[in-house]
Amino acid sequence: MRASAIVISDEELARRVLAGDTGAFETLMSRHQRQVYRLACRLTRNQADAEEVLQDTFLRAYRRLGGFREDAKFSTWLYRIATNAARMLHRGRARHPTEPLDEYLPRFDGQGRHARDVDHARAADAEEILDRRRLARHAKGALERLPERYRIPFVLRDLEEMPTAEVASVLGITNEAVRQRVHRARLMLRGYLSHLVGVEP
Repeated sequence: MRASAIVISDEELARRVLAGDTGAFETLMSRHQRQVYRLACRLTRNQADAEEVLQDTFLRAYRRLGGFREDAKFSTWLYRIATNAARMLHRGRARHPTEPLDEYLPRFDGQGRHARDVDHARAADAEEILDRRRLARHAKGALERLPERYRIPFVLRDLEEMPTAEVASVLGITNEAVRQRVHRARLMLRGYLSHLVGVEP
C-alpha cells in the first residue's frame, strides 16, 4: 500500500527558497500559476496583458520573498502582488479610460421608491446574467467599465470568492470598505445588465 504524499505548505516552501532551494520556488509557481493567471485575466483587458501580469507577479514574488512575513497566507500575499502588477500595467498604458456605470445605479424618488417602474421578471433575467459562472461570457465588457476601486474588490470577492477579510488584506483597506465597494459594483453591474435586457435602472 502506497503511503500518501506529504504536502508541504506554501510557507515552508517559501522558507526553503530563502535557504537556497530554487526547486521550492518552482513548486510554488506550479501550485499558484493557474489561480494567478485567472485573476490576471479578470483584471486586465486581454491575454497578452494577463500573461505579462503573471510573469511580473512571480518575478516580483521571487525578488521580494524575504519580505514575506507569514502574517497572512502566502496566496494572499501573492494575490496582493498580482493585483498591484495589474494596476501598474493598467495605469502605465491607460489605453482605454473606463466609462462610468454610475448612470445604471438604482434611482429613487423622495419617498424612497424606485423612480421608474421595474419589470421584476425581466430584472430577474439580469440577475441570472450576473451569475458568477456566466459573468465572463455575458458581461466582461461591463466588468472592464467598472472603475478600478470597485472592479478589483468585486473580482477578488465575488469571482475569486475570497473572504472579505482576505480581500481587505490584499487591498490594504477595511472590511467595511470592501463590502461597500463590492456592493456598489454589484449595483452598477446589475443596473447595466438590466439595461441590456430592457429594464430601466
